Amino acid sequence: MQTNFTPEQLQDSAMASSEKILRTCVHCGFCTATCPTYLLLGDELDSPRGRIYLIKDMLESGKPASPEVVKHIDRCLSCLSCMTTCPSGVHYMHLVDHARAYIEATYTRPGHDRFLRGLLARILPYPNRFRLAIGAALLAKPFKGLIGALPLLGKRLQAMIELAPAGMPARSPLSQPGTFKPEGERRGRVAILSGCAQPVLKPGFNEAAIRLLTRHGVEVVQPKGEGCCGALVHHMGREEQGHEFARRNIDAWIAEMDGEGLDAIIITASGCGTTIKDYGFMFRDDPAYAEKAARVSAIAKDITEYAMSLDLAEPVRETDLVVAYHSACSMQHGQAIRTEPKTLLKKAGFTVKDVPEGHICCGSAGTYNLLQPEIATQLRARKVANIERTKPDLIATGNIGCMTQIGKGTEIPIVHTVELLDWATGGPMPEALEKAGFQERLSQPAPIAAE
Repeated sequence: MQTNFTPEQLQDSAMASSEKILRTCVHCGFCTATCPTYLLLGDELDSPRGRIYLIKDMLESGKPASPEVVKHIDRCLSCLSCMTTCPSGVHYMHLVDHARAYIEATYTRPGHDRFLRGLLARILPYPNRFRLAIGAALLAKPFKGLIGALPLLGKRLQAMIELAPAGMPARSPLSQPGTFKPEGERRGRVAILSGCAQPVLKPGFNEAAIRLLTRHGVEVVQPKGEGCCGALVHHMGREEQGHEFARRNIDAWIAEMDGEGLDAIIITASGCGTTIKDYGFMFRDDPAYAEKAARVSAIAKDITEYAMSLDLAEPVRETDLVVAYHSACSMQHGQAIRTEPKTLLKKAGFTVKDVPEGHICCGSAGTYNLLQPEIATQLRARKVANIERTKPDLIATGNIGCMTQIGKGTEIPIVHTVELLDWATGGPMPEALEKAGFQERLSQPAPIAAE
């Protein structure tokens, strides 16, 4: 793609990076075939190619973002399916992140939109505030219909209430900073991201990861000072707030790396993993953090990536369970992790089924299902229908956002991949399976086949 940026514009590092990305696009349109919003809406401007044209014109002109541009960029899920599809290697993630930061800096949103986005940015990255918000949502559940009828914010507030859990999640005894010693001889030492929303909604994920790792000789540390990875606000265009979260994590992990050392930084939420692996790019121009951020990104690993190196123990229990594996967009497109989770589940004794249209987003996408509930609901219905076609006993995935989104559309229990790996190698049955009555089911003798 031909570009027309001025030399002065290209003095800006973000603009220079975007200009290089724009130049790699050859207008082929392959991306339109795998873009969820284009598949639903059929509008070229709601495809990656269309958005690339809008971003190019916006950045080249140097003018404030227009309402039309904002509408179509806001509709982008950042699922990154286009990056997997693109034959030219267009790094759409960095381009759309720059566009969102530019919009945040140059466009004045309507008051109700500013209020809601500011509310999410002040609540979701902070576990204690998020827990209070869940309490408020539980109190509001009986009135969600009335709230949904309110002008301007009604549908979005209703979506928030509907996505809240059925009850207040319990606090994890493992949520505090500390070190978890391995069983037997130490084979490795890792840090584990606690994060923000996940330890409130599903603290059992990290508990399962810690049990799995320590059972296989890996010491696990939760460093003091780390928390939200910054992804939620970063993808809302709030670049500096996202960077501030990232700096705290970098400082916490570098202290461990330069102290007793780390083999890896383990992440159990793939959306966070995609962002942490990008810290090196995010801080490329920061003289105080560029080198440290690159070191952190270099050892960041999804739990399934790291588990592949452990030679996990043979399963201690056998089941006849069929698992539909939902690969989160941040896992398969953002990190290009596609086979490892399924390989581990199969070795653990589960029958694994791929989901039809597995490359299409479920509609979660960070805060997307809160800010664009209509599109997100359509994508969830499509995803759930495809999952249910496989007739699984349960669903496994590696991202809390996907689990929350999909779980609101199906009665099939959904668990984290690491919970199944922990269970298969000696840990407790995942809570979701217990609640669904799997303990009783699996204790029943297998039926005798008729002769």
